[in-house]
Amino acid sequence: MITSLQNEKIKELMKLKQKKYRDEMNLFLVEGFHLVEEARKNGCIQTLVTTLDDDFAEDTLYVSESVMSKLAFTKSPQPIMAVCQKNNTSKILQDGTRYLLLDRVQDPGNVGTILRSALAFGYDQIIMSLDCVDLYNDKVIRATQGALFQMNVCIMDLKDAIECLKKQNVLVYGTCLLNAKSIDTYSNEKKMAFVMGNEGQGVSQNILDLCDQLVYIPIQSVESLNVGVAAAITMYHFRNE
Repeated sequence: MITSLQNEKIKELMKLKQKKYRDEMNLFLVEGFHLVEEARKNGCIQTLVTTLDDDFAEDTLYVSESVMSKLAFTKSPQPIMAVCQKNNTSKILQDGTRYLLLDRVQDPGNVGTILRSALAFGYDQIIMSLDCVDLYNDKVIRATQGALFQMNVCIMDLKDAIECLKKQNVLVYGTCLLNAKSIDTYSNEKKMAFVMGNEGQGVSQNILDLCDQLVYIPIQSVESLNVGVAAAITMYHFRNE
């Protein structure tokens, strides 16, 4: 059992709390029984970290509760974590029919909610801009409730993504209020992609200029919807039945 925070393996794991090192090592941490089990189903666990005495099929580091409390992201950590291989891509899915693009979305809870909704409504791929919140931020991971391990996520420049989608005959819809039409105006098409924007600024104009159509969700009494809510409504409305 490892009891010291000065242990070299523990020092390496501590680094994974920072995006810089997650990117360098292509690894990330998940915490708790549910997320560890989802990672196990996906086959992306490199190492388990636990305070339990159980035997596990994976390579396992047994640590003290004090070490676990330092590694964990929550105040009352569960007795198990996993070091996982990243599973995102930088390539557009070739045979998809429904895509959701995120332009500079910064709130971890919003990104997590959007991933769960995309999985629930049968979307093929989430495409995140390079300046979105880190997909492997611990708050994003918890908010996905395991959807991270099932949803195809691509991280790339959105201009390149839209260009690629159009070559695949995917119609791209930007969400905004100005010069846009209600989502009720449009019917389902075979291949569709929707762009959701930053919480405060919406979709950037240079991205809107590349879209085939501009759409908005008709609402009353408030100026705008939370991007996670708006994405869920849009995806449900245009789900591929």
